[in-house]
Amino acid sequence: MGKYFGTDGYRGEANVVLTADAAFRVGKFLGWYYSRNKKEGEETRIVMGKDTRRSSYMFEYALAAGITSTGADCYLMHVTTTPSVSYEARTEDFDCGVMISASHNPYYDNGIKVINGAGEKLSDDIIEKIEAYLDGKMGELPLATGTKIGRTVDFAAGRNRYMGYLIATETRSFRGRRIAIDCSNGSASSVAKSVFDALGADTHVINNTPNGTNINDRCGSTHIEALQHYVIAEGCEVGFAFDGDADRCLAVDENGCLVNGDQIMYVCGRFLNERGQLHKSTIVTTVMSNLGLYKALDRAGICYEKTAVGDRYVYENMSANHFSLGGEQSGHIIFSRHATTGDGILTALKIMEACIEQGKSLKELARDCVMYPQVLENVRVTDKEAAQKDEEVLAAVRAAEQALGDDGRILVRASGTEPLVRVMVEAVNEETCRKYVDSVVRVIQSRGFAEEERPML
Repeated sequence: MGKYFGTDGYRGEANVVLTADAAFRVGKFLGWYYSRNKKEGEETRIVMGKDTRRSSYMFEYALAAGITSTGADCYLMHVTTTPSVSYEARTEDFDCGVMISASHNPYYDNGIKVINGAGEKLSDDIIEKIEAYLDGKMGELPLATGTKIGRTVDFAAGRNRYMGYLIATETRSFRGRRIAIDCSNGSASSVAKSVFDALGADTHVINNTPNGTNINDRCGSTHIEALQHYVIAEGCEVGFAFDGDADRCLAVDENGCLVNGDQIMYVCGRFLNERGQLHKSTIVTTVMSNLGLYKALDRAGICYEKTAVGDRYVYENMSANHFSLGGEQSGHIIFSRHATTGDGILTALKIMEACIEQGKSLKELARDCVMYPQVLENVRVTDKEAAQKDEEVLAAVRAAEQALGDDGRILVRASGTEPLVRVMVEAVNEETCRKYVDSVVRVIQSRGFAEEERPML
């Protein structure tokens, strides 16, 4: 990760961490970078979308001004989803794509995600170049003049093409299916209902009236309880909740029970595998996927890979090995046959496909993938690396692993963005989880790595 760009773009509080000036400069760099080797008369085309945050409009204009100032054309999809920008970037011959969103963060944060012409997250080497420019290490970039100045183009049609693509992925009608969707007052508000309606669903929508400040506010995939109550109250057979930019999806069954990203991967992975569509019978997960998922996959005869946390790393593994399905417990699910990024609406469609084709409810399909209780404690430390490598800490982790055996697991990892060591235990009950989390945290504390004292129990 760089100074400004993390695993999911340049993100922070609007006009505090991420400013309009910084957005202009990012746009200016992208316009220059992708224009620099173009032949005379050859256009540079960058597609851009945004979520519903109040600041997204400010950043849209700032980025567009930067892009056009160095000679590139900026195609504006307006309010749309991150996966729609990825789709358009890879199918409509754009040089790159930009999405303005801070995903599941509160409205006062925002972010800039840059996507290459293949619809994938930008490579580290280009990010390094952007950051060097932001830090003044490249000098000023030349501005276009006269007829070489770029233009902005209304490209709402791109969003419509993406919606058509989603609809075309399904071969069965959703007619008669009573489906609830929570749009999180975000990007899904411009897309999701139209897609489900076109497929014939009896669509019931909540949190579909964005006002600039209510995105992710007690709604969407980070606050699933709103959808859980709604599904029960309205008698829906299933519900889907998206995050602010709609690259995540979590589900709710007919009884209002959460079906998380791990369980979604199980349901869809088993469905694909039985039809010979799961490459090498393998699903790509992260190290934070629940032990219950791995137990269920073992029973189903499905293999799995484990990557670092972040959908970027999941996709890199999938791409390198041509795997069909991967994702995170948070609901970032990637179906590589259809997309190069997590796509919440696509995920919801694929869940419905699995249910319809098998003639079973989501509750029935997810039943065999039971999540183990989990306890996670974040310990603020003075030195993440030293704490993780300390022999007494390692001994405590090994002791916990031995005690848990096959009925649990412990994971100790450093945060990628904060001075934290995360201690996570999964086991057959919460009491056991807490016991072994405490055993490791006490050692971290006794060795002097913890910044704040924790009561010794």
